[in-house]
Amino acid sequence: MPHDLDLLLTLTGGLAAALVLGLLTQKLRLSPIVGYLLAGIAVSPHTPGFVAHRGLAEQLAEIGVILLLFGVGLHFHLRDLLAVRRVAVPGALVQSAVATGLGVLLTSALGWTLEAGLVFGLAVAVASTVVLLRVLGDHDALHTRTGHIAVGWLIVEDLLTVVALVVLPALAATGGGSAIAADIGVSLLKVGALVALTLVLGRRVIPVLFAFVARTRSRELFTLAVLVVALGFAVGSALLFGVSMALGAFLAGMVVGQSEFSTRAGSEALPMRDAFAVLFFVSMGMLFDPFSLLENAGLIVATLAIVLVGKPLAAYAVVRLLGHPRATALRVAVALGQIGEFSFILAAVGRSLGILPEPATQALVVTSIVSITLNPLLYKAAGPLSSWLDRRLPGRPEETPDVIDAEPDLRTIVIGHGPVGRSVSQQLRDIGFAVTVIELNHETVRDLRARGLHAIYGDASQEEVLTQAGLAEARSLVFAASGDPTPVIQLARRLRPGVLIVTRTDYVTQVAPLAAQGALVVAAETELALAMSEAILEQLGASVEQVARARERVRAELRPIAHGAAA
Repeated sequence: MPHDLDLLLTLTGGLAAALVLGLLTQKLRLSPIVGYLLAGIAVSPHTPGFVAHRGLAEQLAEIGVILLLFGVGLHFHLRDLLAVRRVAVPGALVQSAVATGLGVLLTSALGWTLEAGLVFGLAVAVASTVVLLRVLGDHDALHTRTGHIAVGWLIVEDLLTVVALVVLPALAATGGGSAIAADIGVSLLKVGALVALTLVLGRRVIPVLFAFVARTRSRELFTLAVLVVALGFAVGSALLFGVSMALGAFLAGMVVGQSEFSTRAGSEALPMRDAFAVLFFVSMGMLFDPFSLLENAGLIVATLAIVLVGKPLAAYAVVRLLGHPRATALRVAVALGQIGEFSFILAAVGRSLGILPEPATQALVVTSIVSITLNPLLYKAAGPLSSWLDRRLPGRPEETPDVIDAEPDLRTIVIGHGPVGRSVSQQLRDIGFAVTVIELNHETVRDLRARGLHAIYGDASQEEVLTQAGLAEARSLVFAASGDPTPVIQLARRLRPGVLIVTRTDYVTQVAPLAAQGALVVAAETELALAMSEAILEQLGASVEQVARARERVRAELRPIAHGAAA
């Protein structure tokens, strides 16, 4: 079979299976990651039917790893970690140490090497960012004490994973011998040089590149620029410094994330990242052999025990010892009781370096599917369990609010900062609203930020952009830009059904369709007719009453046109 046909069949078959099983798991209110892993099992050589080319799938999955780490760097915010550092840093370190230690004990009992045990332990120690954010978002817990602690905790775990990716090649090269310290030292020196070069040159070159591309107003060129930066830093770090491509991608994401282009870069890279990440999970699922379940039953059960019991108990103990309420400790512990993308990244690197044996992947696939499936159910049960414990354990019940900002916030999002958007934004600020502007002209965004105003560079029809703008907390959204507001209205309605949406449109015939989507609509044609009528009548000496009657007549004449458009 020709090689190019192999590639097309692998892409088509893998993505089609992922789509079908991803939709199924989404309908069951599970993470799509479960569906992607099952898709990999379905197209693997171990199951009947279509068989994808595993080697090609793994090569494509490398791009998925690079874009995943680029996304992690892009969303890495030190302030999020500093806000909860007193619990997230010691908590993540202790929990990771406990899980890694349990992994080493388990694998040593099976006769594995110490290096294999360390890699396996680290893989079961790190939770899935995708799953955790999904669970917290579904329970409106992202902006609570629990959400802030859990997200900060994950940031530390992600950093530990990046460090592990740096150390693994040195660990494999020495086989754990006496030269390992020297090799790790050399690796860290290379990483230091890479970080310094990235921070110095990256901060100077990348914003200039993105600014140049942004001036073209071409979405395709901007997306291409993001892809080139992510892949370029990844490949360059491997070729020039001999370190992991994932580390280079992470550093590139960090540099872009600190620039004014961070939100748009994230929204443009998201579709590419998701597509290749799906292939990564499919490639991991292809490694699983259902017929090995009995052979590896002991390893699988013990791994599940570490993830579902050991990790949550360690997290619960740390959060409680640091003085947080029982309910918060339970929710944080349960939210972290799963594994996902970074576990597979570590496992893939461990396999490629010859450190991890085959049964490790088998256990990680099963544990990921089971833990991700159970996690939303366990998180939902954490609250009732906390109340039950409060009633039965001695002492005062610990019912404390799990809310960070209890005060109502007058926030609104204004899309577009032309003459209309500028005027609306100023009016809203004058009466006390906190305004976030979304604008596709990066020079306008730069000017607003220089004046101390909150502005985001990006396309408001992208979920990432509206989320970054704070739609979850906004009271209203104003579409003041030119163009069709329909995609933005539909997205905003899906993300936050109750938000007040006000939009402009050029023509009266567009009013009814937009109003049917729950928006308050102001038509330029109507306002122009009113303004012209008033100007003419005032110049001709009409009275205030005559002008008012003319205004009502214009509105009455134009209103049927709008209703007719809806029909």
